[in-house]
Amino acid sequence: QVQLVESGGGLVQAGGSLRLSCAVSGTIFSIHSMGWYRQAPGKQRELVAAITTGGSTNYSDSVKGRFTISRDNAKNTVYLQMNSLKPEDTAVYYCNTKTLSRAGLRIWDSEYWGQGTQVTVSS
Repeated sequence: QVQLVESGGGLVQAGGSLRLSCAVSGTIFSIHSMGWYRQAPGKQRELVAAITTGGSTNYSDSVKGRFTISRDNAKNTVYLQMNSLKPEDTAVYYCNTKTLSRAGLRIWDSEYWGQGTQVTVSS
């Protein structure tokens, strides 16, 4: 029922910029946080950036100062502005959200992932 749809990936040259978007739809009680992860071939998936509903942010050291995460709480949409891109930023970027779900008297934590969007940075 909950879906995350990413967009904005593509091919850019080093030093260029891209803006990723992720829209969350479906039945959600509340959202704790939204974020972006990435995974390059042969490597583990890693956190790129995350943001809470209150606006607190967390960045990977490798992207700090170059990437900016933001969100529109009303639209349940998260964005990742990526500037000064480097070839090592090449990866599939996945949108993630951590939510609080409710059904009757039951409340539990849930986590959802998007399908991913490819970002390729050429040298």
